[in-house]
Amino acid sequence: MKRFLSLLLTLMLVLGLCGFAQAESLPTITIMFHGSNVTDDSAVLEKVNEYIADKVGAKLEVIWGTWGDFDEKAANALTTGDSEVDMVFTCSWSADEFNTYAKNGFFEPLDEYMEKFGADLKAALPEALIQAATVEGPDGEKHIYAVNGFKDTATQNTWDINVTLLTELGYTLDDVRNLGFFGWGEIFAKAKELKGDSFYPFLVEPAVAERMVTNSIIVTGDSGSVNLLSYYLDPADVTKSDAKYGDVLLNKFATEEYAAFVKQMREYYLAGYIDPALAVAETSNDARTNAQKDGSYLIGTQSYAYGYEYSPEVISRGVEVVFEPCTDPYVDTTVSQGAMVAVSSASQHPEESFKFLALLNSDPYLMTLLNYGVEGVHYTLDENGLVVFTDERANYSPWTNGMGNVTLLPDTQAEGAGFREAFKNFYASGKAVPILGFIFNNEPVANEMAALTNVAAQYALALNSGAVDPETELPKFLEALTAAGMDAYLAEANAQLNAFLGK
Repeated sequence: MKRFLSLLLTLMLVLGLCGFAQAESLPTITIMFHGSNVTDDSAVLEKVNEYIADKVGAKLEVIWGTWGDFDEKAANALTTGDSEVDMVFTCSWSADEFNTYAKNGFFEPLDEYMEKFGADLKAALPEALIQAATVEGPDGEKHIYAVNGFKDTATQNTWDINVTLLTELGYTLDDVRNLGFFGWGEIFAKAKELKGDSFYPFLVEPAVAERMVTNSIIVTGDSGSVNLLSYYLDPADVTKSDAKYGDVLLNKFATEEYAAFVKQMREYYLAGYIDPALAVAETSNDARTNAQKDGSYLIGTQSYAYGYEYSPEVISRGVEVVFEPCTDPYVDTTVSQGAMVAVSSASQHPEESFKFLALLNSDPYLMTLLNYGVEGVHYTLDENGLVVFTDERANYSPWTNGMGNVTLLPDTQAEGAGFREAFKNFYASGKAVPILGFIFNNEPVANEMAALTNVAAQYALALNSGAVDPETELPKFLEALTAAGMDAYLAEANAQLNAFLGK
């Protein structure tokens, strides 16, 4: 008996050591997310790593990029070949712009891994999203270069309106609609008078505000950090181009519409309606985010996702919020590449990285865990099975749309039962813009784009936020753009668009 017990203990010790060795032998894969507000992920990652150990064969670490620091960190990790970062958020509008970085060889082609390990992923994602992730690489051939998130698949820019304050001022949503962007001065003046000099009623993301006012869209493949091109839509029918310009790509900063926009922004800035921090690249995002959190604004800008008003980020503002759209939702190339995760070509664990992304985007448990946190800690379920967030959610609030397939998530109590189904139906109603599918290949004018981006970085934010006088600065800006090669850039872009349209 003693000998049997001794053998049993020895066997248990060996098995325990084997399990320990197996756990220790798992590689660590690191992912860099965007737009997050996470101060404590320990409980979540403990559960995540328990769950993915045998399914992925790896342990996960997360770099929680914020709206303020992600662009610089992501671009630096990729361009320096940092092998400590395996996966990174990318899209059509971030500094690590998807098409450009794929073309330049910074992302690992995923076709082979998709074939071997992607069956569940293919079943979970619309084919159109997989196609949107299939672009030209450095070899001149098309490959899958990212796992594309199933989120809002149509763009809808909206005015973010603090209805609580609006009502206190004696105005209605109809007043906001009827007065319009160029007539909001009287409302802002009353808000400033009521709230004091330190209150800034117009809380904008300057580049988004410009697109909303001029009805222009992002041109995929254009400079990601400072868009240089505009394509104008008919605001009454987004399936058509603006009748004034037609199917032409324009110098964003050289139109009458842009001049009118920056002139009005200047008036609002001088009147004290716009926070000067919004005009500084290093402080702009954080200033806007913090004011939103406090409900300390009257009208702002929001790139809207269906149901955002039910999110904890909005509810926690403590004010009634309405998102007023500028146009119907529209489907463009930019939004189809609006939130993706790529595997870095410097990764030492591309297979495990892909297996993790495939699982994340096809497994409801893992997607819910990484997005909502641990049940019983960050959220509970009510009697109807709807998610109710706890106070701990404040310490763990990733950007849901930046993570992946949000259709896997359970409905929250704030959203109501059936929300995910309504979400899908809403985006099914999105209308295709006239140049859907067009991707500008900027390689022939890469030098011009680099020079133009540097020029735009000096002028665009200050002009868009109203911090400088457009009467003097806009002509200087346009002259500098011409000197940096804007004519050649426009000619190449329009030649490609004409070829795409069959002209």
